[in-house]
Amino acid sequence: MTNQTAASRHATTDFAVLDVIRQRWSPRAFAEQPVPEPALQQVFEAAAWAPSAMNEQPWRYIYAHREDAAAFQQLFDCLLPGNQPWARHAPVLVLALTKTDFANGTPNAAALHDLGLANSHLILEATALGLHGHFMGGFDADKARQTFGLPADLQPVVMLALGYLGQAEQLQEPFLSREQAPRQRRPVASFAFAGQLPN
Repeated sequence: MTNQTAASRHATTDFAVLDVIRQRWSPRAFAEQPVPEPALQQVFEAAAWAPSAMNEQPWRYIYAHREDAAAFQQLFDCLLPGNQPWARHAPVLVLALTKTDFANGTPNAAALHDLGLANSHLILEATALGLHGHFMGGFDADKARQTFGLPADLQPVVMLALGYLGQAEQLQEPFLSREQAPRQRRPVASFAFAGQLPN
């Protein structure tokens, strides 16, 4: 594939879903164009309206634009080497965290789930704005804790590279091949079952 476009990566689904779901995917190639701060605040606003247990809203985000070199570098340094070669070009890096205790101090078993819902809201809003994001589990959570002085009940969970779509050809291998690989998902019948799981 050459001349990568957002439309060229839209999902082909077995059942009709919202366009914004078909359009969402996780590129590694980002354009130089910065993300306007109002657009970034809009995607965080979308995250704010995700459902959560007891309306606790346990999600927290630390972010930096690439133009803010020092803040961006702090987040970038938390990434593992496997993500750094391409993520360095993202206009925005985000660290997503969740508060693992309720306000009353008892453990919140839904904290990770609720952050996931907030992240889903965030990335779909970003997609609607013409942005793309790539979530990364490949980061050093302990380094993030140390770098940002995180309290014990605030858990770093995932990082996100966010920006406008770039050209796949700007990537080196093995990232180029991954960027161009066909998109695949398991069929619904393989994970959704009426009544009970099969034997």
